[in-house]
Amino acid sequence: MGHNDSSHRHDHHHPLDFGRAFAIGITLNTVFIAMEVFFGLKGNSLALLADAGHNFSDVLGLVLAWGATWLSRWHPTDRFTYGFRKSTILAALMNALLLLVAIGGIVWEAISRLMNSASAHGPTIIWVAAAGVVINTATALLFIPGRKTDLNVRGAYLHMAADAAISAGVVVAGILIAITGIAVIDPMISLVVAAIIFAGTWGLLRESLYMAIDAVPENINPEEVARFLSSLPTVRDVHHLHIWGLSTSDIALTAHMILSRPDEGDALLAHLHDELHHRFGISHATIQFELSESGICLTKRCTLHSGSNGKNECER
Repeated sequence: MGHNDSSHRHDHHHPLDFGRAFAIGITLNTVFIAMEVFFGLKGNSLALLADAGHNFSDVLGLVLAWGATWLSRWHPTDRFTYGFRKSTILAALMNALLLLVAIGGIVWEAISRLMNSASAHGPTIIWVAAAGVVINTATALLFIPGRKTDLNVRGAYLHMAADAAISAGVVVAGILIAITGIAVIDPMISLVVAAIIFAGTWGLLRESLYMAIDAVPENINPEEVARFLSSLPTVRDVHHLHIWGLSTSDIALTAHMILSRPDEGDALLAHLHDELHHRFGISHATIQFELSESGICLTKRCTLHSGSNGKNECER
């Protein structure tokens, strides 16, 4: 007689609360944007205005990321059975699209300035951009604790760290203009800034788009997962393997596994519980055991909860 053995593993994460970090980062960068716009117009600096436009898109990105993080903590409902975790992926995608719009504006204005050069006030550029280095570095430091565990937080960290580097480039532009008096340096630096932003944005756009359509997250090799599952004791075959992101930090897996000795299913479940999380960072796994390729199944259903010391709860 066939059996069906299904294991559902649910990790109930309690991630670090970055609400304060988002609030501080948004406030600091909003004040800095106002400074850049004011002195960019006063000093006739496209580099400062370009950086202000980029920083504005980053503030919108921080707002989206903060809102998505808040939504992801909502409990699942009958309609939204996974909750709102995927909002973090949508926020990352929207952030990438906003950055592309900002890049287009920077390039358009830089080309206009190259064709119709205008003077820029080097000292103003230097000290305003230097303030940006300090502010963006301080903001990036706020997100260091979560940069390795949450793509949403890591995106905020990388954006702020990149902004600090870009502001440093603007400082260089100001110094060169002050020394040489060559105004064309300003739009040229702006094009370099746009290229740097695009390089980082392309990866964010690709990864967030892939995750939005349930592709396997880039940090997981599905072939390695399949090899691991196939190498387990009593496992004859693995099929219907699916891996996708529930959010920017939670990964789900489902698979059917044909066993030669189904009586060892409980021990295998406990092993899978630990190894899938340890090896691949998979936080939500559903495994169905089968006796044969015909799909005849066991009658027992087991649930593993990582938050309750790996305890099995089974229904027969």
